[in-house]
Formats: sequence, structure tokens, C-alpha cells
Amino acid sequence: MIHQLIFAFPRPGMSEEAFHQYWTEEHAVRYASKIPQIKRYSVDTRIPRKGETTEPLWSGVAEIWLENDEEQLASLQTPEFLEGARLDEPRWAAFWRSLVLDTETETVVPGEPDDQGQPGVKLIVLVKRREGMTVEEFRSYSRELHAPLVAGIPGLRRYDQSYTRDSWYSVSEPPFDAAYHLWFDDVEAVDAAEAGPDQAKVLADYANFTNPRYVHSLLFRQNWIIGPATR
Repeated sequence: MIHQLIFAFPRPGMSEEAFHQYWTEEHAVRYASKIPQIKRYSVDTRIPRKGETTEPLWSGVAEIWLENDEEQLASLQTPEFLEGARLDEPRWAAFWRSLVLDTETETVVPGEPDDQGQPGVKLIVLVKRREGMTVEEFRSYSRELHAPLVAGIPGLRRYDQSYTRDSWYSVSEPPFDAAYHLWFDDVEAVDAAEAGPDQAKVLADYANFTNPRYVHSLLFRQNWIIGPATR
């Protein structure tokens, strides 16, 4: 199944709070959720962190699950998308700052079953592979060496690795090669994990297989629009 991630930022003059509200209560419900090919759909809203001094790259991410390539193509040709969701996007999102990744997701630490959803908060980490490393080498390192380090972080409830789909590489070099999803009970649990020695090992390991300039992490709260059970 395709797991699409769409990172977005508020249009000029719109507060992050208004952006979150419009996305979850208007756009997602009135437009995007009407696209029939979408099997599951959540809108993850950014949680500000203590000590932030710079503007975030994105303020939210839509997670969309589609059955296959045919269903994805069909979804982009529906009136629900063409006359609804697409036309509505400029009302709330700065489209020039959006990022779209089509991925395939592998679960490392299961957590709650997919059809029940995972409570708490989620840290999403976007990474780009180290220069000179092939996609196959990157994925192998990520699965076999990096994943066990992350899985050992105290307080981690679920951990997924989403890899950019192979089809993207046949067209161009994607902006990121993977997105890691780390769930915790609450913000305090994230803070505690990041202050511990296990997280220090994880951060140090990034230098072995990623380009440090392109490692970005944001904390989100997942809001289900369709799901968590598949439609």
C-alpha cells in the first residue's frame, strides 16, 4: 500500500492555530476525505517544542493511504480532487512550501494494531542518505543497524520506517529517502527520551548513513479523518 506524506505550511497571514483548525475541520472533512480511493487519512498537527527559536519548515502533515499506483492515479482524476481538494488548498496552505513523499512503510516496533490507532504523540524524522551511498546501502543500514538503536529508546511505543518508493528514483532524486515515525505517550516522554543516553547513540549514528544537513524532525499529534481502520 502507498503511504503518502504531504507536509504543509500556512499561507501568508494565517496563524498556525487557524491553519490546523481549517485543515482538520474544513479541508479534510469537506474535500479530501471525499476522494473515494483514499483508504485511510490522518492530519498530523505540529506541536511546538520548548526553546524553539526558528520558524518550522512545516506545520502539519497529511498521511494518506492508497491501495496501489492505479488507485493513486485515479484519485487525481476525480472531481472530488480536481473540483474540491485541489481548488481549496490555496485558501489555507502555502503550496510553494509543500513537500510530497510517496513511501512504503515498514513497522519495527508494533505498538497498537493499525485498525485501532496509536495514542500519544509522534516524532517524524526526515532523512537523506549520505553522499556516495546507494539507496540499497542506505536502506540496509537503516533496517539492520539503525533501527535496533531506535527501538531501544526508553518510552518508545511504536516505530515505523517509511521509505521513498522506488518509482521516484526512476524519474529524479527525491528530497528525502525515508521518514521515521516514533510514537511516545506524551511530550514529556519525548523530552525524557531525547535527554537520555540512548537518544545520543541514535543521533551519533545518523552520521554513518545520512547527510546531517538533511535530517529534520518535528513533533505531531495525529488526527484521524478516515480511520484508523481502513475504509
